[in-house]
Amino acid sequence: MGRLRHIALAAALALSCAGAARAHNYHMGMADIGYNAATGNTEVIHTYTAHDIEALLTNLYGRSFDLGLEEDQDVLRQYIERHFTISAGGKPLPLQWVGIKAGADTITVFQQIAQTALPAGATILDAVLTDFIATQVNTVNVGPNAGRAAVTLTFTAAQREQRLP
Repeated sequence: MGRLRHIALAAALALSCAGAARAHNYHMGMADIGYNAATGNTEVIHTYTAHDIEALLTNLYGRSFDLGLEEDQDVLRQYIERHFTISAGGKPLPLQWVGIKAGADTITVFQQIAQTALPAGATILDAVLTDFIATQVNTVNVGPNAGRAAVTLTFTAAQREQRLP
């Protein structure tokens, strides 16, 4: 009976480890874009898997990063600003960096476009992590504003840029 319990415990442990490994086979990012009527700002909140961001930065720069340090946050800021843009009428909208919240599992990035509502027809480029992880999928949820319905867009390495309806 003790051997059977040992085998069952080993099988359960193996399944839980396999589940944890499989759980990260899907690489994804999420951005929520919404208009804050109280401030007049368009707010962008990105969420990425911490491990993916850490692996990206280590791969790009050959060193470990501590996103609690301002200089390491600056490196991430530069990367995000190159790989996530919003433009209207062919001109980039000025996304301002607000900050990040680095947790054990996720990295949350906060940006805003001051005193601007996102216009219909704006173009979003979301290539965050798609240059590093071929299977990366980024979802962007854009809230309703000025009569425009909410919309969800999906970005991959093959489709990095889309226009809002």
